[in-house]
Amino acid sequence: MVRCAPHPLLAGLVRRYTGFVEHGPRRLRRREVAQEQVTLILNLGPPLRIGGPGEPTAQRDSFVAAITDTWAITEHDGVSSGLQVDLSPLGAHMLLGVAMHELSALVIPLDEVLGREGSELVEALVGAAYWPARFELVDRFILRRIEAARPPSPDVAFAWSRLVETSGRIPVAALARELGCSRRHLVARFREQVGPAPKTAARIMRFGDAVRRLSLDDGSRFADIAVDCGYYDQPHLNRDFRDLAGTSPGEYVASRLPDGFGFAAGP
Repeated sequence: MVRCAPHPLLAGLVRRYTGFVEHGPRRLRRREVAQEQVTLILNLGPPLRIGGPGEPTAQRDSFVAAITDTWAITEHDGVSSGLQVDLSPLGAHMLLGVAMHELSALVIPLDEVLGREGSELVEALVGAAYWPARFELVDRFILRRIEAARPPSPDVAFAWSRLVETSGRIPVAALARELGCSRRHLVARFREQVGPAPKTAARIMRFGDAVRRLSLDDGSRFADIAVDCGYYDQPHLNRDFRDLAGTSPGEYVASRLPDGFGFAAGP
């Protein structure tokens, strides 16, 4: 894996770029849990196979994974290559130029949201010789689209920043009071520019906080981590893991792949 920070002008909109190349002797399956970011996979190798609850496994080339309250399994036959772009939802809304709640499928083919421009970007990435050149291509592409886009609404940007600050612990009613608007107004604007409703986004953020902490734990502090992340108790954390990861906290931690390469899924 090769990581790169985005251009400074994209701060707060694009979180990071990650180039990856994998070569292995056998099939590899990963568990991808719900997370509070939008992910673009610009595929430079064989298509991935992706499936999840209610969606059969299918081959996918380059795609967008929006913020959803579900999980997925990705797999390949030992060879994979691509460039991953991690975006804040407000950055994704500006880049993609669509209402984010419309991106409700597990993953959406890149050309359905970026059209020919997306296909041309992937073709240019394939032709680039080195990762720095690829990162520069993606930087230029995103900067051009962001500069031409309408900025996020101040109320949605404020609501999102408050959720981030509190790791999803601030109640939606309190958010609406701080903004001086109705809850219905906040939900409608939030769904357009973020995707899920604020309550769902807050749940995913609390879960993401727990996932990050559990990823560094040996399994001895599950109950403490649950309370620290705003859960009433560990059974409530277990319920969210079933819904948002498709597994239990213990099984998730035990499936950690070496060297930070994600979490394995079962056979």
